[in-house]
Amino acid sequence: MRVFLDANILFSAAKSSGAMRVFLAALKSSGHTLVADGYVVGEARRNLEAKFPAAMGDFEKLLEDVEASAKASGPLRADLAPGLPEKDRPVLAAAIQHRCQILLTGDKTHFGSFYGQTIEGVEIHSPASFAGRDV
Repeated sequence: MRVFLDANILFSAAKSSGAMRVFLAALKSSGHTLVADGYVVGEARRNLEAKFPAAMGDFEKLLEDVEASAKASGPLRADLAPGLPEKDRPVLAAAIQHRCQILLTGDKTHFGSFYGQTIEGVEIHSPASFAGRDV
């Protein structure tokens, strides 16, 4: 299964060797493909550089296990995710364009109402809801 990682997932996995890093390693070892694009990688990088610069080495190492693309996503049709803020629309658009089955995001504020929903073939999950899903 192709799992698109939002910036907050990359950020959490890079800043500490805790549960998120272990979770992503388990997904990878189970045969899932971890996917990101330049938009989420850039956002995670900026936030790490500002808040946890010592984690940049771990971030770069984490990216070795991620199918990362600089490919820009096209626009997301407004009717696909009404209410999703403009800054989050490229995340869902990228997950769709990269043919991912899952969008993994911890952004409960903006994506929470979409958790468990499938949009254009992409099922949106928090780490907890995805971990509890029968995959």
